[in-house]
Amino acid sequence: MGRRVLVVGLDSAPPHLLFDRFRPEMPTLAGLLDRGAHGRLLSTNPPITVPAWTAMMASRDPGQLGCYGFRNRKDHSYDGYAFANATHVRVPRVWDLLGARGKRSIVLGVPQTYPPRPIVGDMVTCFLTPSTRAAYTYPETLKAEVEAVSGGYVLDVDDFRTADKLALLERVYAKTRKHWAVARHLAKTRPWDFFVLVEMGLDRLHHGFWSFMDPEHRKYEPGNPFEHAVRDYYRHLDGELAALLDLVPRDTIVLVVSDHGSKRMDGGICFNEWLIREGHLTLRNPPATPTPIGKVAIDWRRTRAWGDGGYYGRCFMNVKGREPEGVVDPGDYERVRDELIAGIAAITDDHGRPLRSRAFRPEEIYRDVRGVAPDLLVYFGDLAWRSVGAVGMGRIHTFENDTGPDEANHDWFGVFALAALDGASPVTGDLADLAIYDVAPTILRLLGEPVPADMIGASLVA
Repeated sequence: MGRRVLVVGLDSAPPHLLFDRFRPEMPTLAGLLDRGAHGRLLSTNPPITVPAWTAMMASRDPGQLGCYGFRNRKDHSYDGYAFANATHVRVPRVWDLLGARGKRSIVLGVPQTYPPRPIVGDMVTCFLTPSTRAAYTYPETLKAEVEAVSGGYVLDVDDFRTADKLALLERVYAKTRKHWAVARHLAKTRPWDFFVLVEMGLDRLHHGFWSFMDPEHRKYEPGNPFEHAVRDYYRHLDGELAALLDLVPRDTIVLVVSDHGSKRMDGGICFNEWLIREGHLTLRNPPATPTPIGKVAIDWRRTRAWGDGGYYGRCFMNVKGREPEGVVDPGDYERVRDELIAGIAAITDDHGRPLRSRAFRPEEIYRDVRGVAPDLLVYFGDLAWRSVGAVGMGRIHTFENDTGPDEANHDWFGVFALAALDGASPVTGDLADLAIYDVAPTILRLLGEPVPADMIGASLVA
């Protein structure tokens, strides 16, 4: 079948942990780095799981995909949101292009693959699948096999924002073992030219345990019982990787990638509380306790903008003729947007120090703006602070996440590594920074296939 490509996706793996701090703990990964090439991988804007994995596998930016997060506005109503599943992906991904050329793929756990679509090969869908009661494989008959091999498949780590860390750790490992058992089974029993798997356990572990291992985190306590939980999980992943690599042909080219990085979270900015304070947002009956913005009555005739929380903030403006009760005159749109950008940049931390937050206009960062994009994409403290959407917080700064305990936020740079198991790697050494859009063209060229002209990335190999 010729040379094959195996892509191991480690959701949220940051360069400073994978390439530096934990490299001595991961002999299998270290071996790949030693005989191949590696470097930082600049994520999408925003650097979040959805849309980043689709952007990686399709070489399109979020604006072209019309996907700006897990939930996106369907229209300009105030409550029309939709989850970004596979039905929202309208461009071919790597396995679609390879299938059209007669090459077989195995796709395991790649975000935004539910509901499954027919491919030339086999697919097990992602953590966005509602439950294992759903049809989560292609072909559908594969489901029974997956359930049997895994002893009951697990799609995600339930309740990863919890104070019960011991139970969380057990769930992370249980999910990981099942996932890699399926990966090994498929590698042994299915023909393939291209194999991609994404492990979400690492992302869940970062969110749950970052403060226990990072001396610079405000919650860190030396000698705590989970101080080595993150390190030990990286070791476990290295063992899983070793077991999988033992099953694949020696001329396989292996890529290890992540969709974005991770960093400690210093706190949260209550975005809507700030918008209220600045006179942009008015509530009819302000709550006395923390309440999601979607569950309060907004006085739209006195509101110019509102925000969504998350790893980054999305700011939506209430534009006359666009939103049902819009108040911002289209002629004032840019003036108000400039005012919001300047105000966001001036937000300080809880000690009055500049956060150097930034707000991006979508038309300035995307090649096209499809769907209903935020009017501004907002990053507080360069992602050291998350956006908190709840109101009734009584303050701008918070150190408690409104969706449950969380220790880490996303970061701009993920990882990229490439090596051939037989040592004949097409590139070696330290790489300059790559863009996430370069991954799909590189995979296609490694498999001897042409790169479509509308892909926005460039192949690392000729």
